[in-house]
Amino acid sequence: MKMIIVGGGLAGAHAAEELRKLGPEDEITLISAESHLPYERPPLSKGILLGSSEPEGAFVHDAPWYADNRVTLRLGAAVTSIDTSARLVKIGSEELSYDRLLLATGSTPRHLAALDDSELNTLYLRTIDDALTLKAQLNGKVLIVGAGWIGLEVAAAAREAGAEVTVVEAASLPLQRVIGDELGTTIAELHRSHGVDLRLSTSIAEIDGHDVILSDGKRLTPDVVVVGIGASPNTELAQAAGLDTANGIVVDAHLQSSDPDVFAAGDVASQNHPDFGQLRVEHWDNAIEQGKHAARAMHGDTTPYSRKPYFFTDQYDWGMEYYGHAAAGDVDEVIVRRTPGSNLITALWVKDSKVLAGLHFNDWDAIKSIRHLVDSDEVDVDALRDPANPLPSPAD
Repeated sequence: MKMIIVGGGLAGAHAAEELRKLGPEDEITLISAESHLPYERPPLSKGILLGSSEPEGAFVHDAPWYADNRVTLRLGAAVTSIDTSARLVKIGSEELSYDRLLLATGSTPRHLAALDDSELNTLYLRTIDDALTLKAQLNGKVLIVGAGWIGLEVAAAAREAGAEVTVVEAASLPLQRVIGDELGTTIAELHRSHGVDLRLSTSIAEIDGHDVILSDGKRLTPDVVVVGIGASPNTELAQAAGLDTANGIVVDAHLQSSDPDVFAAGDVASQNHPDFGQLRVEHWDNAIEQGKHAARAMHGDTTPYSRKPYFFTDQYDWGMEYYGHAAAGDVDEVIVRRTPGSNLITALWVKDSKVLAGLHFNDWDAIKSIRHLVDSDEVDVDALRDPANPLPSPAD
């Protein structure tokens, strides 16, 4: 069969690998608008930005792997349209036919028009080239708009590079909608302890030439402004092709779109998840595993994709892992367990005697227990509330 993948990120690369395993004789073509080999994005705001790793280290596979596995790479090639009735992908005037098509087109950072139209040096972090451009400028005054995961990781990297960092966030705490007030306060204290000027419940009120005036009256003259206010799924191709879209390309439980020959995976896929309903996940693990699952679905497997979301972050000498899914405000309580005299923290989101999600800071052994609790049908909530009780493990 002729298999075409549109998108050069984690989902696309892992789909290509799985497709080759499933169909030794398949014709596999991966098309990417970027000129780089398919790569993973977490290093962009971590190792590459810090200078501790090279861009090549982010590549999913090296160039010989694609040649050895007969995966045709079309790099620096932008798909202009898709004709689902004729099963054609078009790159300008060139037409490529397919039997099955995977859209792994990812997402694009949300922009602030007022900054884009100003004289300020405004950057967004999404690609290797973005990371290298930003890395070269982390030596002066850095203004970061947005205290989400990307904004905070950039703040940590900038401080470690010696930059003077200000973070502006409209909410009253960083990551407030995701991790709540208590843990948001912990994150705020972490960044302030490392010298970040964290300005909460604050926004940009005015831009005056190369100056930024905040809503709290502070005037800044940044050398670079980094915007991290979320991302939007790249659905333009799918919409133009007549596929169903709503906060992403709408796919069923096994990642098939409204066209039976077209599938979607990664940041762009809004999946009818068997446990959570319609869900779009923008994380590393999801991109890898959905890419593999989509490849199996392209070969006829109708098993639902039921994997729960997982993500991680590194900021300064702190690390965090999160597993599960808890919709904002849809929990009975958040149990926060702290180990006295240390920075070891575990948090569990509980509803109806079930742990919906959990995270840890710096307690790397805890993730096994968190996965076990989230995957359990019911738990002893009273026991979990007492930090003197060890978290149950899979062997218990």
